[in-house]
Amino acid sequence: SYIDYAMSVIVGRALPEVRDGLKPVHRRVLYAMFDSGFRPDRSHAKSARSVAETMGNYHPHGDASIYDTLVRMAQPWSLRYPLVDGQGNFGSPGNDPPAAMRYTEA
Repeated sequence: SYIDYAMSVIVGRALPEVRDGLKPVHRRVLYAMFDSGFRPDRSHAKSARSVAETMGNYHPHGDASIYDTLVRMAQPWSLRYPLVDGQGNFGSPGNDPPAAMRYTEA
């Protein structure tokens, strides 16, 4: 029935995992960045490249949701520990939007 499907979507995608607090899209972005060679000891790359790798290999749904996830993981006020080292305008706590992905690096 529809309620079973709705609950499976909520549990499977919308709620963070209990073990690490990540949603599937967070996990896919981090794995795509790792798989593409984006490491903390290397130089920054354009965010559009990370988004394209994620969308092409692991999350074929659209670049806006992937970039929003990447931005959130780079903002120090969004997560307790930022998971992505961002360089550029990633917004502000006062609701200023982040710059387009072609202007930011991660």
